[in-house]
Amino acid sequence: MPANRSLALKRGLALIAALPLLTLAACGYGSESKDEGTTKVAAGSEKIDGLDSVKIGYFGNLTHATALVGNQKGFLQKELGATKAEYAVFNAGPSEIEALNSGSIDIGWIGPSPSINGYTKSKGTNLRIIGGSASGGVKLVVNPDKIKSLKDVKGKKIATPQLGNTQDVALLNWISDQGWKVDAESGKGDVSVVRTDNKVTPDAYKNGSIDGAWVPEPTASKLVAEGGKVLLDEADLWPDKKFVITNIIVSQKFLKEHPDVVEAVLKGSVETNKWINANPDEAKASANAQLKIDSGKELPADVIDPAWKSIQFINDPLASTLNTEAEHAVKAGLLEKPDLAGIYDLTLLNKVLEAEGESAVDDAGLGTK
Repeated sequence: MPANRSLALKRGLALIAALPLLTLAACGYGSESKDEGTTKVAAGSEKIDGLDSVKIGYFGNLTHATALVGNQKGFLQKELGATKAEYAVFNAGPSEIEALNSGSIDIGWIGPSPSINGYTKSKGTNLRIIGGSASGGVKLVVNPDKIKSLKDVKGKKIATPQLGNTQDVALLNWISDQGWKVDAESGKGDVSVVRTDNKVTPDAYKNGSIDGAWVPEPTASKLVAEGGKVLLDEADLWPDKKFVITNIIVSQKFLKEHPDVVEAVLKGSVETNKWINANPDEAKASANAQLKIDSGKELPADVIDPAWKSIQFINDPLASTLNTEAEHAVKAGLLEKPDLAGIYDLTLLNKVLEAEGESAVDDAGLGTK
């Protein structure tokens, strides 16, 4: 790689890391907001560790449905007793990482790219991934009049949510696997990669400024509702059709000082996922109800129904796929090889799973020593 291009990519990466409003995970809908008045503490319950509250962040996204449902149905609060769950809804990964670093939140649901970037930028001092939440829910949706097969993607304009975000890296890696060339920073090449916020991607599709998009749910299903066609489900590119789309992270300081509170949140998350998988239709309605509370509007049936079916709600963080996603970012030239040793601490999650009679999950050699 020429020296000047290498320098440009490093500068681009530095810019991604520095800007707090860039979306490095699957974007949510609506702006950052506080969710007030939905948490009810059961009478007679006790505070854990004497802590008044725990501050929990998530995106207004279906891939964060564990948090949506856990909030709306009260599963998280039930496990926290009289320690009140206070929620904050985010629209971008870096702003949630910034909130974690500042202490504005203690625990959060977030995507893999901001987890990696937040951990490496702090040299492994700010966060731990303590659990998984969701897999899948990402698709390549195209205009069927312009793109009829995968080979037709060459020469077309394909949107991703943000330079360097999880879906952007996945598309760049897929393009490379086809033998095509794209400059990662500019998005120019055999395919034009157009970085477009998920909130405006459907309009960009309707006015013809893009020919398709590699996007998470519910954006993918919103494009299908506008006449788009699913050309590829990203799950089909992964072993066992599973890859991490949402993690649970915690401030290392909070984890050290309040492990019992963290364990309670993890227990609530495991109970929520168990209920979601046993009651998919009711859970879908619950997630939609919380979306309406958080953003002021719910998703229509022709969007939420197909979107919901493509997401798996699991407790396993699928650590090996996080490592693979990091390798893809390095391969694309968007990330210098990161040291992810210690990014996971699954001790409390495995304790909860053992109590539930479930199998322990693996950290792929990236756990704390």
